[in-house]
Amino acid sequence: PMYYMAITKYADELLTALDRLPGWPERVRTMQANWIGKSYGVRFAFPYELRGAGGEGRSRTGTEKGLLWVFTTRADTIMGVTFVAVAAEHPLATYAARHDPKLAAFVEECKRGSVMEADLATMEKKGMPTGIFVVHPLTGEKVEVWVGNYVLMSYGEGAVMGVPGHDERDFHFAKQYGLPIKQVIEVPGERFSTDAWGDWYADKENGRCVNSGKYDGLDYQEAVDAIATDLNAKGLGEKQVLYRLRDWGISRQRYWGCPIPIVHCDGCGDVPVPDDQLPVVLPEDCVPDGTGNPLNKRADFVNCACPQCDRPARRETDTMDTFVDSSWYYIRYACADQDQAMVDERVDYWLPVDQYIGGIEHAILHLLYSRFWTKVMRDLGLVTMDEPFTNLLTQGMVLNEIYFRKPATANADATTPPSVGPTKLENKNVTITPDPGTLSLTGFPPTTRVTYFNPTDVEVKVDDRGNRIGAVLKSDRLPVEYGGIGTMSKSKNNGVDPQELIDDYGADIARFFMMFTSPPEQTLEWSDSGVEGAARFLRRLWNFCYEQKETVSFNRGLGEVNLSNAPEPVKRARRDVHMTLKQAIYDMDKYQFNTVASAGMKVLNSLERLPKGVPVPVYASPDSPETHYLNYYIPFIVEGISILLRILHPITPHISHQLWRNLGYGEDILAAPWPEPDPAALIEDEIELVVQVNGKKRADVRVPREADRATIERLVLAHANVRKFVEGQAVKKVIVVPGRLVNVVV
Repeated sequence: PMYYMAITKYADELLTALDRLPGWPERVRTMQANWIGKSYGVRFAFPYELRGAGGEGRSRTGTEKGLLWVFTTRADTIMGVTFVAVAAEHPLATYAARHDPKLAAFVEECKRGSVMEADLATMEKKGMPTGIFVVHPLTGEKVEVWVGNYVLMSYGEGAVMGVPGHDERDFHFAKQYGLPIKQVIEVPGERFSTDAWGDWYADKENGRCVNSGKYDGLDYQEAVDAIATDLNAKGLGEKQVLYRLRDWGISRQRYWGCPIPIVHCDGCGDVPVPDDQLPVVLPEDCVPDGTGNPLNKRADFVNCACPQCDRPARRETDTMDTFVDSSWYYIRYACADQDQAMVDERVDYWLPVDQYIGGIEHAILHLLYSRFWTKVMRDLGLVTMDEPFTNLLTQGMVLNEIYFRKPATANADATTPPSVGPTKLENKNVTITPDPGTLSLTGFPPTTRVTYFNPTDVEVKVDDRGNRIGAVLKSDRLPVEYGGIGTMSKSKNNGVDPQELIDDYGADIARFFMMFTSPPEQTLEWSDSGVEGAARFLRRLWNFCYEQKETVSFNRGLGEVNLSNAPEPVKRARRDVHMTLKQAIYDMDKYQFNTVASAGMKVLNSLERLPKGVPVPVYASPDSPETHYLNYYIPFIVEGISILLRILHPITPHISHQLWRNLGYGEDILAAPWPEPDPAALIEDEIELVVQVNGKKRADVRVPREADRATIERLVLAHANVRKFVEGQAVKKVIVVPGRLVNVVV
């Protein structure tokens, strides 16, 4: 038997709870919402009567009455139904195919096709009439039933109404097979034609019913309500909520996977394995041979005694989908040594997971199943949490250049380089050959192979402007072709060994480049020049810190200094550093590590730009202006380097730790608290006001933060650009909006 997890029972909660996951990317939440696929519509039936439908023991001339149920989200278009399409597995398709070989062959063809909705959306829509007619529930008209290769038995009722006038798929299907097309919705100002599809035909926001009898003039919701009421009165329909989500089939015919604890007994039926006989343990020496479920061939595993009657029985040999294990492994991390139960009280302390990191490809399977499993365990009283993962980060892919070469013996298509990167090449049917880095393209001569070369083995030629003009392989100096940028992969031989990067540059440079180049959720385009840039920055950091080593040492004798009273250059630089620190803290919390790395660069720039004054050894006369400046410059530099090293530590831990210790800040930077911005440093002494003349912006003027109205007016009217627009005219009034703008009216 097939085993299923009843995830559909949790469909509504899984959907509505997405709004309570603000720490998840919007893209993932949207993907899950679409996968669950909640639809509001009407379920209704087309009555039918099959003649000659008598089964065994009944007359072949008898009749069988029935109802063909469908679900639609566009009940307002029901008066435009001209056909009904059913899935190949639908009972009506099976019935009609019994005495129609052509239809039977088409039904089998449909069954062999894909049931993936992505495939159904792009493949050619095919159909064949069954010869069966059903009755329209509202008009009484006969409607022909077709078998359609685009109808899924697993969704809704396995049947769909065909409204060619207002559904694009149905429109093209009807045109292909010569089926009637009826207009039953109109939009003011638009003209309906059966010659070509128009996007407005499916407009439910602005449409009104036409050619629909008593429903003429109704808008979408009015028509749905009225039609649902009439169908319900006839006993042929009602409003319904439908989900795309299907129950989770977990049966797998393979050796690896969690055993299903069921025993099949001829006398007792399917019997659960008792708790005292759990867990069911798989044989450790089972070797699959590729000819079916390997557990079926292990008598020592299959043959067992029935837990109820003790007679010979067979153990279930299907194993569970491996997504079952990955749905709750993190819960066991909290109590891995618990061998008497699934979980214990430690789970409530440690969970839910604060931060989960994984690829976007897990959005609608692993992550959805984990949410479902958590809710089931909650309802069983095993955990108290509603959701498994509070925050989710989906990391991007690393991209690199692609270089390849094709033999001169290849046919014309094979020797033509891709026009837009590797896409053209990837769309071919490719087979990986035993030769590393090579591909054999199906349809090419057997001797034709495309060989891919690692970018580190290629020398790129550029013109005077730095534009790529060619590339050669370093080993033989012969040309190679450029295939654009693509995801690092073995098949394209464009991966970069991190160890080589670490050996050449060090771990911190490798880390800084990868962190700085791109936000973690976006793709990272590999660049050797980018690595060099990271190396240059860290060399600057190292050199600056060692230039300031004496400054840091000298600071210990200065005592406590109030930097709020510092000279303007120091005060301005300190404001920049603390503003940058404030933003870096925000970005760190948002996992925007690229801007945190950038913040480190900004802080270093602020420290380097600040004038040094006289050298520290000249520090002599306590009353000199130079000494006054140094009294603030030195403690600020010490504070600034301290902030800089702590900002960079999560990204470049080795160099920041070494500098921290060598400069005398402490033995271990990890023991230091995370820096916090000084609120006083964030306050600007001046503010910038927008200045308008008769409502049009003419200048930006900086004024003291505490300036009174008279001072603001004087500074504004003295500005050169303002004088140009008011010269020779009387100023009627000056309107001051505090902290924002000034409007001079002339």
